[in-house]
Amino acid sequence: MLLTAFGGFMSLIYLAMLLLAVAALVLAAVAREDAYRAADKQSKMFWLIILGVTVAVNLLVPMLFLQIAGLIATIVFFVDVRPALRQVSGGGRGGGRGSSSDGPYGPYNGGR
Repeated sequence: MLLTAFGGFMSLIYLAMLLLAVAALVLAAVAREDAYRAADKQSKMFWLIILGVTVAVNLLVPMLFLQIAGLIATIVFFVDVRPALRQVSGGGRGGGRGSSSDGPYGPYNGGR
C-alpha cells in the first residue's frame, strides 16, 4: 500500500515537471529573439533546444538524473531569463500600462 501511494506521488511530481517544462518552452518560443540579446542572455535557439530536450526527456526517457537536470534548466529559465525578457520587452507589472509617474497606488499628481 505504501509503495503504491509513493508511486502515485512520484507520478504527480513527474507530471508537474513535464508541465513546467512545456510552459517554459512555450514562453521561450513566444519571446522575441532580440529580447534575448537585449537582456544579455543566451540565444532564443539555445533555450528552445534546452527546453525542448527537457520536454522530450520527461516524455520519453524515465531517467531521474536527466529529468532533474531538465528541471534545473526550467527553473533557471523561469527565475533568471523570463524576468529579464519581460523587463526589456516592457512587460513589467501591470502589463506595460500607465505612465512613468504612476506609483504603486495610482498616478502621482504632484500634490494637487
